[in-house]
Amino acid sequence: MALEKGPLLLLALGLGLAGAQKALEEVPVQPGFDAQKVEGRWLTLQLAANHADLVSPADPLRLALHSIQTRDGGDVDFVLFWKGEGVCKETNITVHPTQLQGQYQGSFEGGSMHVRFVSTDYSNLILYVRFEDDEVTNLWVLLARRMLEDPKWLGRYLEYVEKFHLQKAPVFNIDGPCPPP
Repeated sequence: MALEKGPLLLLALGLGLAGAQKALEEVPVQPGFDAQKVEGRWLTLQLAANHADLVSPADPLRLALHSIQTRDGGDVDFVLFWKGEGVCKETNITVHPTQLQGQYQGSFEGGSMHVRFVSTDYSNLILYVRFEDDEVTNLWVLLARRMLEDPKWLGRYLEYVEKFHLQKAPVFNIDGPCPPP
């Protein structure tokens, strides 16, 4: 019986990976993207993922994007803050440009990540982040320079949420930097 299920499991895994790859190819990239224009402070307005339990509202530890910086050579840094009871830590994640303008990739312990700047007018930004480790996690974020949701940008973002069958997740914004220890 176990031998009969082996090929079926391989087929299911193969179809799952093919579906994940197809989803990445379906994600657009901002034409003429200029990374230097996205530098600076960003606020998260909306967050959605393919896993409903990605972020728990009850979790006392919060992770939030604070800002985006560029480096010589085209790398992009995402400045994140972890805050919770007695915890405050700044983390920088660096991604490197790929052959496609507006697409970046990087790695973290145990996995890799792909980032696409989907759409922006440099005051609003739709960002796609794909984490691959033991599983694939797709994260879509609507960011803005101010806490005002532009109905046009919210509509665009929600179209992607519906198209990729995503689950809304709680949003956290944290002012940085962390106080000295």
